[in-house]
Amino acid sequence: MHRDELVRTLDALLEPARFRDYCPNGLQVEGRPEVRRIVTAVSASLALLEAAHADGADAVLVHHGYFWRDEDPRIAGMRRARIAFLLSRDINLYAYHLPLDAQPKLGNNAQLARRLGLVEEGRCGDQNLVCHGRLAVPARLDEFALGVEQALGRAPLVIGEPSRVLARVAWCTGGAQGFFDQAVQLGVDAYLTGEISEQHVHAARETGVAFIAAGHHATERYGVQAVGEYLATRHGLEHRYIDIDNPV
Repeated sequence: MHRDELVRTLDALLEPARFRDYCPNGLQVEGRPEVRRIVTAVSASLALLEAAHADGADAVLVHHGYFWRDEDPRIAGMRRARIAFLLSRDINLYAYHLPLDAQPKLGNNAQLARRLGLVEEGRCGDQNLVCHGRLAVPARLDEFALGVEQALGRAPLVIGEPSRVLARVAWCTGGAQGFFDQAVQLGVDAYLTGEISEQHVHAARETGVAFIAAGHHATERYGVQAVGEYLATRHGLEHRYIDIDNPV
């Protein structure tokens, strides 16, 4: 597949034009014209790029790429090292941020729900990024938290009464703690995201809505894998997901 055809394929699937994002979505660093093997990952760290090159990748597809809004735009230091590595190995870098969270079947939110037994009933919030619904089987908060740990391989930070029975839940992967107030207004029993801020501990205690911080990296591993498998199944690309451990 030509690198530009891959952009068109991904754009058709993820619809980046619908989002006001913090970074450019699509092809961020141009490499060789022909893409046969693609590596997917959460973030385009140097460790990931090195692993992708060792794996023979023609392209890397990530959720967290480069050129974020309000950051220093100079190609220097860490950024120079990463981009120099890609250019010297002729590897393409594709990145999709909010579009990869929101894709209704393959996106991070949808894929996380599958793993945690969450049944989506609607979406709301800024750019419809917050999902809400119910547990397939209601469970106590401590039981649900154990299931999250088993599914993600990481113990979540949980603020709430362990014995509370959860029926309705809202969720948004990654650093979406800022949506907690909207989750409370939905009348849910718990809100699950990747990270938590200091003020949300107090808010969870005072509203009675449990807050589950399951890890930014841990909650966002699955959308990019699903898209990679889609490209392999539908378009014949070789695909491998590489996980670079991140405790956050």
